[in-house]
Amino acid sequence: MSLCGQSWLGWRRGTAAGNSFQATDPAAGLPLEPVFHGATLAEADAAAELAGRASMPYARLAPVRRAEFLRAAADAIEALGAPLLERARRETGLTEARLTGERARTCAQLRMFAAITAEGSWVDARIDHGDPRRQPPKPDLRSLRAPIGPVLVFSPANFPLAYSVAGGDTASALAAGNPVITVAHYAHPGTAEFVAGAVIQAAQKTGMPEGVFSMLLASDGSVGERLVRDPRIKAGAFTGSFAGGAALHRLAQSRPDPIPFFAEMGSLNPVFLFPGALAERGPALAETLAQSVLLAAGQFCTSPGLLLVPEGEAGDHWIELLVRHLAAAPAGVMLHAGIWRNYVRQLDERARAPQLQCRLRSGQPEPGRAPAAVFETSAAAFLAHPEWQHEIFGPAFLIVRYSTPAQLHEIAAALAGSLTAALWAAAAEQSDIRELAEALAWRAGRLIYNGVPTGLEVGPATVHGGPWPAASDPRFTSVGGRALERFTRLAAWQDFPDSLLPEELQEANPRQISRLVDGRCMGGE
Repeated sequence: MSLCGQSWLGWRRGTAAGNSFQATDPAAGLPLEPVFHGATLAEADAAAELAGRASMPYARLAPVRRAEFLRAAADAIEALGAPLLERARRETGLTEARLTGERARTCAQLRMFAAITAEGSWVDARIDHGDPRRQPPKPDLRSLRAPIGPVLVFSPANFPLAYSVAGGDTASALAAGNPVITVAHYAHPGTAEFVAGAVIQAAQKTGMPEGVFSMLLASDGSVGERLVRDPRIKAGAFTGSFAGGAALHRLAQSRPDPIPFFAEMGSLNPVFLFPGALAERGPALAETLAQSVLLAAGQFCTSPGLLLVPEGEAGDHWIELLVRHLAAAPAGVMLHAGIWRNYVRQLDERARAPQLQCRLRSGQPEPGRAPAAVFETSAAAFLAHPEWQHEIFGPAFLIVRYSTPAQLHEIAAALAGSLTAALWAAAAEQSDIRELAEALAWRAGRLIYNGVPTGLEVGPATVHGGPWPAASDPRFTSVGGRALERFTRLAAWQDFPDSLLPEELQEANPRQISRLVDGRCMGGE
């Protein structure tokens, strides 16, 4: 079926493959069997070769065939049952309930993109009829979104299912008609193998071209770097740290033929608390925010990292309540030792900053576990220290106290790009926050009114992206129905006979999809 289909288990158990490594149970701090072997550069080259060969045959398939493949992949992942969840739990420290929900989201995404690709309006077909009587004559011009070619997907640590081997990037790229090579995260290779096997099974069952999907286990960055540089790769997607995403984005742009590279790199996700909301429902908001911060030990790209609280006695009491909620919670398990070490290092750096007051931080944390941490500063100090906008990946955040609406506008103007921004206000304050909301819409991909940024809904209107450094390209989303637009290119046909056009652009329009014809939106005939 493909390189992955022929030998993906061999990469785990073979002795001649790349560097050996083991997954670790982050809760116990113990290595897990078996020993894995990272893919070699030769295997990366072979995967790219197979993906390149599969590109045109897969793009030519009827959309209903691609939809059948995606639905079969969802069925196969569900059929893995409890062993998948148990392996993922042991490799990540995440709860069974969380992983059960993530598996459901993974399969729902696959089925959502199956429906989208089968329905067909995502190609944005446009027909502009010619007019030979016009001087000069007007040509007949027709265009649509077409597949871009083989897509490279990097799996993140914090979502072993929904963003990983068969996650949203893979599902959307396959739906758009592109072969996919996934680079599995070294922290959960067993989980990756389970899912890759299910996708390969689905590809075989539905008769997909050889090379349409491959999964590579990588113990270091050499395989990913090799593939980003490979001329057969036409686009890339990454979810993870800013350092990793920015480096891969630069690499993709430095190729002789630069390619689009869609990096989602985390976010500060500011929450603006207004006096009216504080007065009306302060205790409930404190509990809600604490739950959001503590969710999965703060290891979400949408975890709140910045909180704007009004100065004064009411704000003081509210912060004390929030801190009590956080202090009472047990320390959460972090995904792997590297994330934990980085979390502790960043907290140490914040603790040394003279203009930051530490409101909550335990002593030396237990290895692998992350207690919540809270720091506080003034609006003036925050504006003077842009380095405090750097995300801390874990259950920590910074409180900034403000005294006037003008300070809020000044802070909003100084914020770097973010995935989300939340506004907590009373009904009577809606007119007061209108201008601030307009300013934040330039800083964040998703604005939230009286809610928390965690708990991202996956649907046709979802936007999960934002200006740099939250994402590498604010024009696109990495989650939701529009995500497949990332992996397309615009293509046009001028004065072609109907029989040689893609069916979406033919006059007969056999697929009954919506099209823009001479400026009017029309269905199929």
